[in-house]
Amino acid sequence: MASSIPEESTSFVGRRSELERIDQELAAHRLVTLTGPGGVGKTRVAVRAARAAAPRFPDGVGWADLWPLQGEGRLLATVCDAVGLADHTARTPAAALCSWLTDKRLLLVLDSCEHLVAASRDLLGDLLTAAPGVTVLVTSRQPLGLDGERVTEIGPLPCTGDNDALTLLTDRAGTAAPGLVLTDPAHAATADVICRRLEGIPLALELAGAQLATSSVERIAERLATRFDTLDTGEGLPLPPRHRTLRCTIGWSHELCTPLERLLWARLSVFRGTFDMESAGAVCTGGPLTEAEVHTALTGLAAKSVLAREGGRFRMLDTLREYGRMWLGELDEAPALADRHAAYFVGHGRRAEQAWLGPGQVGWYRRIADAHVDLCTALDHLLVTAPERAQELSAAVGFFWSCCGHLHEARDYLSRALAAADGPSRARTRALWALGVAVLLQGDLPQADALGRECARAAQTSRDAEAVLAAGYLIGLTHLMAGRPMSAQAVTDQVLGPPPDAPFDSPARLRCHLVRIFALTGIGKLAEARAQATALRRGCVERGEYWTRSYTDYQLSLISLFQGRPAESAGHARAMLAAKQGIGDKFGIALGLDVLAAALAAQGAGAAAARVYGSGQALWRTVGHPQRGTPELRAVREECEQRARAAIGDRAYTEVFRQASEERPGTSLPRILAGEL
Repeated sequence: MASSIPEESTSFVGRRSELERIDQELAAHRLVTLTGPGGVGKTRVAVRAARAAAPRFPDGVGWADLWPLQGEGRLLATVCDAVGLADHTARTPAAALCSWLTDKRLLLVLDSCEHLVAASRDLLGDLLTAAPGVTVLVTSRQPLGLDGERVTEIGPLPCTGDNDALTLLTDRAGTAAPGLVLTDPAHAATADVICRRLEGIPLALELAGAQLATSSVERIAERLATRFDTLDTGEGLPLPPRHRTLRCTIGWSHELCTPLERLLWARLSVFRGTFDMESAGAVCTGGPLTEAEVHTALTGLAAKSVLAREGGRFRMLDTLREYGRMWLGELDEAPALADRHAAYFVGHGRRAEQAWLGPGQVGWYRRIADAHVDLCTALDHLLVTAPERAQELSAAVGFFWSCCGHLHEARDYLSRALAAADGPSRARTRALWALGVAVLLQGDLPQADALGRECARAAQTSRDAEAVLAAGYLIGLTHLMAGRPMSAQAVTDQVLGPPPDAPFDSPARLRCHLVRIFALTGIGKLAEARAQATALRRGCVERGEYWTRSYTDYQLSLISLFQGRPAESAGHARAMLAAKQGIGDKFGIALGLDVLAAALAAQGAGAAAARVYGSGQALWRTVGHPQRGTPELRAVREECEQRARAAIGDRAYTEVFRQASEERPGTSLPRILAGEL
């Protein structure tokens, strides 16, 4: 069992009775919604509740953060990611998700649904019907309104009795001002006043606690009293009392920020996901904010709990982002910041594409994954304001996404970008190629072939040599997937031209060489394929390139198997798996597990082969096409499976395979790579 429950970065206080009640509700109801105003702690309670309930769900806990989503367009993709589904089929995401969860016993958490209530209601209506073993825990400022929904309101922390509010404030004070103990007689009464003024709202207490780094307890209480008294005599405040309290506290924290911190707070609200120092500096620098001052202000906002650190990245809570957006509108900077944000991520995609061939390749796969939400946000903006730049960005990240399980999003954004601007351009030709790769990996061979030929015509018309190679790669790969290796070889030979050839001149040329190696293996020219794969792999190692290297290892593993060298085959298969794990390529990992299992079976290791085959089957189910596009493996798989069964017996093989195939996909990979079979 595995889960994606977020790690807690600060201590958790109180909520014992609420957690006991939620645990009972999750045992009795299939949809439980935690409601309450922003800042009251719904997410933290959900984290604790999910962790407590996890042992009851054999297929784990899938956690979907909905707070970064601007609209419902990415809801399904986010939920698919949360439950480990990297569907490579042309099915609708909703159909794929329901099919994947049909036999699962899993807890799905949808965190921050308030801005997607209607879409979440529709999705969960279908999902709960299709997947009777799935239970859903939702956090939202309002109920979803579904039949059978159990609604539990999460209130503020109590300021009397156990006084969890004071405990939280004391804990945060100790972090902000080490040595300060609010329970000391000199501070206790004033701290209690602060807790009551803030009505026990956790976010308000967090913000107040952070201010103790630079202010006294008495000064904070005095400022709060002055501010609240002013509000209490004001007019035109229709917000409920707790909303007013939180808004007042956020406003007070805003006032205590330096002018440059306030400006940065507003500008950072343009980010939908997490961000790092580099992206914050690139997007938010301007006017009085220099790049150095952005870094200083980031540190200040983090110290004041306006930003939360997540490793080397930062996150702003929804409620604080909303406040920042309000100020960004007041500053009349929202359109300019959206343009600047989009421009930065166009450059981000361009740099990732340029670095694909070198030692930074794996790092860029991770950076593209980290920036996924904001790349989508940038594309949504560019599709309206600058379609050709949307084509450029979608083409730049499309191959990364297609390799790492975001096929539906790659296809959707590339299709929309191509429809938004139909004039000939280099960006359009590259987008045609990237779309062709995406639809090919979904199994739509006719559409991939058509896109490859359209890409080739556009490349020849514009005399774009790199695009000609890219089109050759796509057309050749389509032939391979269709089981036509001789046609694949003919295409790549044509676009590569006569030797001598420099395979590392460009990414497209390198990929064409890889297709030719696959083709040579497919037509039985094993010695030639081995020589070319060995040479190509050597060049990849010298340059720190992993994607192509992993597929040369796949070919060398397969060739070794065909040539009767199973131990050597297993070594290459493990090398492939290690590289694919670093990139996050589930399709490639599934391929690697299949060839490793065959190599183990050929060595007579029947039980180990059954476990690896079963682990591969679990991953193939997430991809949606077991063994699709690998005609070279069909015969050898059948032969090696028969050997494994003969080695340990049908009953033992079936049981070991079943157990491995029912594990959460990918959980056994570290053991497999370590040889712990």
